[in-house]
Amino acid sequence: MQACQFGFNPVYDEEAPTLEQLKMLTGDAIIEFGAPWCGHCQAAEPIVRAVFSKYPQLPYIKVYDGKGKRLGRAFHVKLWPSFILLRDGEEVARLVRPVTPDEVYQLLAQLDAKTKSE
Repeated sequence: MQACQFGFNPVYDEEAPTLEQLKMLTGDAIIEFGAPWCGHCQAAEPIVRAVFSKYPQLPYIKVYDGKGKRLGRAFHVKLWPSFILLRDGEEVARLVRPVTPDEVYQLLAQLDAKTKSE
């Protein structure tokens, strides 16, 4: 599997981890599906980069998605960018095509909820 980068990852990687590899992750991680040429992905990047810069220890996997890409289909990704919050390899929350920082913070509030309960 590609190495989990911590903090915002600026590059969509064509070498995606397998679903089985993601299920073996422990703790929280973000997986983003999109494409470098996608206008929605380009528009969301500055917002996402600003928010995720406040979470430098969060594993962030950015996957180049598209026709015939199995991982995106396994997560039923239909629109880009799609952000999926995984906890111990299982989806706990999802955000599709964010346009404001508040939307991204709402996704990451799932992290804060876990942290506060520990």
